[in-house]
Amino acid sequence: MRRRTKNPFDVLAVRYDQWFDSTEGTNIFAMEMACLQKIMKKNGNRWLEVGVGTGRFSAALGVADGVDSSKAMIKIAAQRGIHIRCGYAEDLPYPDAFFDGVLMVTTLCFIRDPESALKECARVLKENGSLVIGMVPSDSPWGKLYTRKGENGHPFYSAAHFYTCHQVIMKVSIAGFIFEEAASCLLTPPEVPAKFLLEYNMVEKAGFVALRFRKIISKSENLSVKKNKTLLRRSNRG
Repeated sequence: MRRRTKNPFDVLAVRYDQWFDSTEGTNIFAMEMACLQKIMKKNGNRWLEVGVGTGRFSAALGVADGVDSSKAMIKIAAQRGIHIRCGYAEDLPYPDAFFDGVLMVTTLCFIRDPESALKECARVLKENGSLVIGMVPSDSPWGKLYTRKGENGHPFYSAAHFYTCHQVIMKVSIAGFIFEEAASCLLTPPEVPAKFLLEYNMVEKAGFVALRFRKIISKSENLSVKKNKTLLRRSNRG
């Protein structure tokens, strides 16, 4: 979702999509799907995936709408039946309070201005709307591996900036959401064959974590944001 002179996802869209059909890609996708499904309670029918890519997750999860800045990627997503628009996460091409839910899967790490993007997600969501984020934590073995690959010039990961779960929860809370629940998978390090394990919580060192948030609808709920911050500070001290 970054504004770049040459978008690597445009140049390598087919390569990116074909990875999901490899043995490794098929196994990891199945685990990440199960993780997302664990917490993705669809309150309403109209959902949007921001950073839809080639539409693999939207098609499997029944998300009808998608937006992405890569024209090559959304061309593939459209073939999977997703209603597509080309655009940036920081300036979503949709009206206010339009969606029941927003999904972002390994997207936040590619966005130039995540704070603006999260405010845009809040804007297009209805009252009590859900935001579901799937992410690779930077402090996990998987996040550290992808960071090293990026530093060594990997065509995708060189454009990424990974975050810890606590950092994402703070950013999303500031944008006007309450953290509700999490699920984790990829519980073994990258050098070990991935096992189909799933935990209903944020698990330290998990390679993929799904987080669900709810849009704040009243000023009184701002107290919950402050509570989130207090709990995270205590957790960081521990």
